[in-house]
Amino acid sequence: MKIHEFQAKELFGEYGLAVPVGRVVTTPEGAAEAYAELGGELAVVKAQIHAGGRGKGGGVQLVRSAEEAREAAEGMLGKPLVTHQTGPEGQVVRRVWVEAGSAIEREFYVGIAIDRERRRPVMMASAEGGVEIEQVAAEAPEKILRAAFSPADGLAHADAWRLARGIGIREEQLGAACEFLTGLARLFCELDCSLAEINPLVTTAEGRVMALDAKINFDDNGLFRHPQLKELRDLDEEDEKEVEAGCYDLSYIALDGDIGCMVNGAGLAMSTMDVIQLHGGQPANFLDVGGGAGRENVAAAFRILLADENVAAVLVNIFGGIMKCDVIAEGVIAAAREVELSVPLVVRLEGTNVELGRRLLDESGLELITAGDLDDAARKVCVAIGAGEGGEDRS
Repeated sequence: MKIHEFQAKELFGEYGLAVPVGRVVTTPEGAAEAYAELGGELAVVKAQIHAGGRGKGGGVQLVRSAEEAREAAEGMLGKPLVTHQTGPEGQVVRRVWVEAGSAIEREFYVGIAIDRERRRPVMMASAEGGVEIEQVAAEAPEKILRAAFSPADGLAHADAWRLARGIGIREEQLGAACEFLTGLARLFCELDCSLAEINPLVTTAEGRVMALDAKINFDDNGLFRHPQLKELRDLDEEDEKEVEAGCYDLSYIALDGDIGCMVNGAGLAMSTMDVIQLHGGQPANFLDVGGGAGRENVAAAFRILLADENVAAVLVNIFGGIMKCDVIAEGVIAAAREVELSVPLVVRLEGTNVELGRRLLDESGLELITAGDLDDAARKVCVAIGAGEGGEDRS
C-alpha cells in the first residue's frame, strides 16, 4: 500500500524525524492561505500523487507570495500530472502540499528496502541526493553505501555513523544524522514497510538534518497489525480493477498486454505469463484467484479481466487442488453469460474434478477453445489474436 508524501511526513514526525512545516490543501485559495500561515518568504507547492518524478513534470514549484502559491496550485489541481512513473495518461492531482522553504546546504539520498538475498532490510545512502537513484545505481553504483540490519535489533549506531560519514555529513551534524537514520530504520520495521525513501535528505544552513521528501510503501500482509494505517489509503490513486479485485480476495495487477490471464497460484500465474510471451503474446495482467475461491470470486475475476478494454482474449489456466475445476467452470460460465463474452476464451483445466469441470464447459454453449497443457493453451490464445505461431509475432 502506498501513501502520499504529506502522510509519510506525518508519520516521520511521530517518530521524531525532522520535516518542514506544511499544510495539505485541495483548492487554490487554500494554497494561498497556507502560504500566509507559514509566514516565510519562500514556500514550495507540491502535487500529491503516488508517483515519483513530480518535479520534472511540473508538480513541484517554488513560490514567494500567496498569489504565486494560488497560481501554482491552480495549475496542478484537477489536472493530470505526467511523470516517468505515471505513464502518458498521468495521474489527476486532487491535493497539494504547501511547505515552508528550507535553506538547503547539501542534498543526500536515503532509502530502506528488503534485500531478498540477505533476507533483511538494507539501508542505502548516497551523496547524490535530488537525482534519480536508479540513475546513480546504473552509472556509479559505488556511490551508494549499504548497511543491512536485523528487524529485531534495528540499525546499529556504528552502521548509521559509517553511512552518515560516508556520504559526507559534516562532523558537527553526525549525531543528528545518526539519530535520524536509526529512527527511520525503527519506523520501517515497526510499521511493516516494504519501502521507505527520502530524496532528498538535506542538511540546512542552521545545522538541521531534515527530510524534504518522503515516500513510504507498506507490506499489505502486515496491515492487519496496523488498522490505523488503512485509513491512509487513497483509492483514487489505485487501479479500479485492482481495488475491486481486493474486495474479492483476488491478487490482481494490471499490465500492458492484451491477453487476460486467470490462474490459481502465484507461481503458476508467473509461469503462464512467461509461456504466453514465449509464444509471442503479451499478458494483460497477473491474476491469482487463490486456492479457496468460490464461484462468486471466480465470476468476479472474470468480470475484472473483461472490463479491461485492452483484453483481446482470455486464458484460464487452472490446476485443481483445493480449488476444484468444477467450481472454476461454474464461475467462468456465470461471468461469461453475464458480460456477454465477445473475445476468444482458451481454457486449460487439470486436477480435482477436472472431468466434471470440462463437461460443464462443454455443455455450457459457450464458444471456447480447450487446451491439454499450459504450452498448448498459450500457443492457442496467441494464435487466436494473431500473435505468435500462425500469426504476427508482436513480442
